[in-house]
Amino acid sequence: MAPVTVGVSLKTYFGHHQALQWCARVAATAGAHPAVASGAVELFVIPTYPQLVGAVDAFAGTPVVIGAQDVSAFEPGAYTGEVTAAELAEIGVRVAEIGHAERRRLFAETDDVVAAKTAAALARGITPVLCIGETYETSDAATVAVDQLHSALATAQAGRVIVAYEPVWAIGAPEPAGPDHILPVARALRSALDALPGRTDSSVVYGGSAGPGLLERLEGAVDGLFLGRFAHDPANLLAVIDEAAALAAVRAGERA
Repeated sequence: MAPVTVGVSLKTYFGHHQALQWCARVAATAGAHPAVASGAVELFVIPTYPQLVGAVDAFAGTPVVIGAQDVSAFEPGAYTGEVTAAELAEIGVRVAEIGHAERRRLFAETDDVVAAKTAAALARGITPVLCIGETYETSDAATVAVDQLHSALATAQAGRVIVAYEPVWAIGAPEPAGPDHILPVARALRSALDALPGRTDSSVVYGGSAGPGLLERLEGAVDGLFLGRFAHDPANLLAVIDEAAALAAVRAGERA
């Protein structure tokens, strides 16, 4: 069974020193949380590229995983401005966010680009955090999400992936999508992952205005949450980790 996972993307809200101060606070609190320390809850943090080395240092000695907000589709070479999976892996990055709605909207990333980046990450042992979601509210959301998943993994080698279901219309909204909408999509993504060879321990998490109380409302259909601005306050992040720890305990009891 996939671990219970909590992720945080800082986007570009923080300056360099502010981000490293945040990392230090979270390392001392969330990084030391019993469920994180024991491995019952997986926590990953995704800062900007310039903040990565400092973040790796800040979380040294904790199980917290550091990720990148993007990754090049290319191997090392003459690709000015790109950051390769090879270099990210070298500095200790273990996950990479791929296909976020902002990358698609602002930088015209296509399904083919997302697939190439996914393949590049997995080839270097980096776990993709695949951002998947429909642009507007629709009853076909599960079909759209599963199609995006298959497209992203079409050329990728075996390896774990973290699928972040983020309906685009819910990103930055006052409230997340409702459980009636999320549950069938999450279950469809889980079924699709389970049917794919080489995706052992892959996870489905929910993003898009996620916060406290949502994990319980989702009835165990997701493996965790992908947080944004809500987690800028480390106390808020701790509240979600407490809920993730409770879900991990329930799952452990079910396996016993």
